[in-house]
Amino acid sequence: MKALIKILILSALLIVGCQTKPIQEKEKETDLTSWYQKATGEPQTLVFASYKTTMIANGEDEALLRISVVDSTGLELMDANLPFEISVIGDGIILETDNSNPELVTENDSVVIWKSQLMNGIKKLKLKAGETAGKLNVEVSSEGVWAASHEIHTIPGNVTLMKPSTSQLAPTPSVDHKMIGADISFLPQLESRGIKFIDDGVEKDAIQMLKDHGFNYIRLRIFVNPEVPGGYSPRIGFCGLDSTLKMAKRIKDAGLNFLLDFHYSDTWADPQKQFKPKAWEFQDFNKLKNTLKAYTKGVLLKLNDQGTLPDMVQIGNEINHGIVWPDGHISNLDNLAELLKAGTEACREVDPEIVIMMQLALGGQNEEAVFWFDNMIARGVEFDVIGLSYYPRWHCTLDDLNYNMRDLIKRYQKDVNVVEYSAFKRELHELVFNLPDNRGNGTAIWEPLNTWSRVMDRDGNANEELNIYDEMSEKYLK
Repeated sequence: MKALIKILILSALLIVGCQTKPIQEKEKETDLTSWYQKATGEPQTLVFASYKTTMIANGEDEALLRISVVDSTGLELMDANLPFEISVIGDGIILETDNSNPELVTENDSVVIWKSQLMNGIKKLKLKAGETAGKLNVEVSSEGVWAASHEIHTIPGNVTLMKPSTSQLAPTPSVDHKMIGADISFLPQLESRGIKFIDDGVEKDAIQMLKDHGFNYIRLRIFVNPEVPGGYSPRIGFCGLDSTLKMAKRIKDAGLNFLLDFHYSDTWADPQKQFKPKAWEFQDFNKLKNTLKAYTKGVLLKLNDQGTLPDMVQIGNEINHGIVWPDGHISNLDNLAELLKAGTEACREVDPEIVIMMQLALGGQNEEAVFWFDNMIARGVEFDVIGLSYYPRWHCTLDDLNYNMRDLIKRYQKDVNVVEYSAFKRELHELVFNLPDNRGNGTAIWEPLNTWSRVMDRDGNANEELNIYDEMSEKYLK
């Protein structure tokens, strides 16, 4: 009888433990709000953070939502009391944080819309998933400012969740060199348009210019067949193998380190799209896995043959929703792990010393990052560095990023790198290079020559933003 009672008690505890936990905000170890908030200003853009972008379609899973508004400098305005509407397409509903219902505006078969309002600059709500796996498109809009949205992937309620064993959580040696890097994969396209780069009145090669200002790493993306119709660069093939070989030579000739980012697609791969390369379509899973491994190994061997083997490799780009869809979608955790292992095995076979990174677009989304790393590590995926994207419009606050990085270091005993960012240049370096146990590997700004928060003006002249990196390099690399 005692044995039966013990079994019943244990069963009850297991049931409770497996139920979806209520949303609980993380306690801040520090308060960084002075870095990203201001008292007042002119509202320009809504900021919408979902603290999960992968949810379980079990009718219970919930994600915290945080809505704010920023001015043209990207700072949150704490006196903003903007009314807004929030819409959901798909099987999910919006709730207040106390589980009450916000005011309903519209409900039909295709979309449900609620209304709410910022109070003292911020509004927090909850998204509750239904029982239909698929996607939820959630948008926040308000008159006179730019809208913001998230695509949430919901996975089957019967998914098998796993936790790493103690042996799988053994410390990974820290990478022996730090990174202040830049992804400048657009560079050949800019040069093909005749753009020149001017630094303090002197025309320079863009790579040399970045080196002169303290950068020590260049990141490049590579697509499988970007030249195909519908690819990233039809007929021309920018960011394909030939283009990458040429750029890798320039990087190494300049004396810089090289990070290669495999997209495993003919075009952009990110959390909203991980399209299978056309040449890989209609392959069964075993064939697909072998193809991915052979492709990865082939690219690295070509680079090695010309003396430009990458110092670090990413197996996929922003892969929190998986790679090579549909086979490697996050809804099939076993398949995803097998594909990632095929990529890592290829790297190790070429050179066991290549540093391998897994990058998630989850800068401040700690619970989802833990879900992903737990399930991949438990399924045997081995790697060296945790990579995160941090764009504050989607990836929560700097406080959330700081908490996430510190928690991931504690859990997995690996280095962390903010391998994509644009805003908060000084602040990000201060956070990353002051992480515990010297586990902050570094940063890589995304396309600073051409996109948001660029370090060049439209005429190719370096601006004051570039000088930040002289300071950061002096402070953290020397």
